[in-house]
Amino acid sequence: MWSLLQIEMFKISRRPRTYIAFAAISAIVLIFQFAFKADGSSYMNLMLQSVQDSFELDRIKAINGYFMCYIILNTLLVQVPILVALIAGDAISGEANMGTLRLLLTKPVSRTQLLLVKFMASFIFTVALLLWMAVMALFLSMAIFGVDDMLIFRVSGEESQILQIGADDVLWRYFAAFGYAAIALTVIAALALLLSIYAENSIGPIIATVCIVIICTIVSNIGVPIIDKNVKPWLFTSYLVGWKGFFYIGTNADGQPIPGSLENWPAIRKSLFILIAHIVILLGISIAVFRKKDILS
Repeated sequence: MWSLLQIEMFKISRRPRTYIAFAAISAIVLIFQFAFKADGSSYMNLMLQSVQDSFELDRIKAINGYFMCYIILNTLLVQVPILVALIAGDAISGEANMGTLRLLLTKPVSRTQLLLVKFMASFIFTVALLLWMAVMALFLSMAIFGVDDMLIFRVSGEESQILQIGADDVLWRYFAAFGYAAIALTVIAALALLLSIYAENSIGPIIATVCIVIICTIVSNIGVPIIDKNVKPWLFTSYLVGWKGFFYIGTNADGQPIPGSLENWPAIRKSLFILIAHIVILLGISIAVFRKKDILS
């Protein structure tokens, strides 16, 4: 399987769309960094207008590398599923479109092994995308803006909160958040892989994956009680932004932040379990369908 994985990664590296994903992330991050470097104080004034009478801080100092990465992730991690679908949605349908799928299945490798290799390659691409995002959004922002205590703007119901995390208590949270994001985006890869089995070209699975993510995201955020109770807990999109939980720091009885703590670790753990369950189920369905599929192309 190692040789098959190497071949699959070589195929991915030869596709122009692979580099479009990395270029898109670079462009978006650089635009954010330029905008905040040029006029970040306007954004801070907007965010702090509701608490400016009771919360005093140096607005320019608050715009540091940690804060910038959080703002960028809030925007980018909503768009990255589309970039993941570009690769995973092409895994099987791309072979069918080129007429190489039947040739692949004549090799001494089972259909299950072939599908697992396709999934592993999609996972590696997803991790590579997140590593590049970490380099651009976190480490480059740290180089440009420096590091300091990190502010988190949080809206809970009708109440707005500002959380402050010490500079020495931030970096591990980003590592954990990127790890969580890798699992969340792997669900998208597994979904796109499943849809690619049913198609003869790549466009269909890619568009279908994006549409499913959009529809499920809308349902997850629609705010209707009956949906929130009976549907939302079963949708993977309800847990895609669970990485934010690593930045909700716990507090003591006096309301003071506790360094190294998480406000609700059980909820994060539950979200991870549900996302992993989605991956296992989607991958299991993919294997079952692909093993019985008539290959005509």
